[in-house]
Amino acid sequence: MEYRYATTDDMNLMIRSRMDTLRDVNSLDEDYKFSEEFLEASREYFREGDQSTVLAIDNGRAVGCATMCYIDLMPTYAHPSGRRAHLMNVWTNKDYRRQGIAEKLVTMLIEEARGRGVSEISLDATEAGRPLYRKLGFVESGENMTMIIQN
Repeated sequence: MEYRYATTDDMNLMIRSRMDTLRDVNSLDEDYKFSEEFLEASREYFREGDQSTVLAIDNGRAVGCATMCYIDLMPTYAHPSGRRAHLMNVWTNKDYRRQGIAEKLVTMLIEEARGRGVSEISLDATEAGRPLYRKLGFVESGENMTMIIQN
């Protein structure tokens, strides 16, 4: 198993793993087709966004992935750098689960975030993912509120 940071040369692997993640998390059919708008916006974010994506590769195939998106906000008392991150797209192929792949990928991203001066990492967790995130030190937060804006 090879663990590595993705580059733009890995665009097809990143897009494929993103689609696999969303199909899995949202219980979509394996042949579900994403819109070209979604695919192009994803490609642009992987090219231009302030993010790092790590991949687990087995025989040239991405069998796991995770992405850390970096966010600069106004500094606060609790977060004097204003540098925060959001972990997303954590996924492992069903045939490779329970082998420590997601833990390795997330740990790589946490260490990078620490090196980049991040003071807080947030994430949206599935029930299946919560035990891993707790093990790595994430805690439930009752502080946040969100609003979904429909366009």
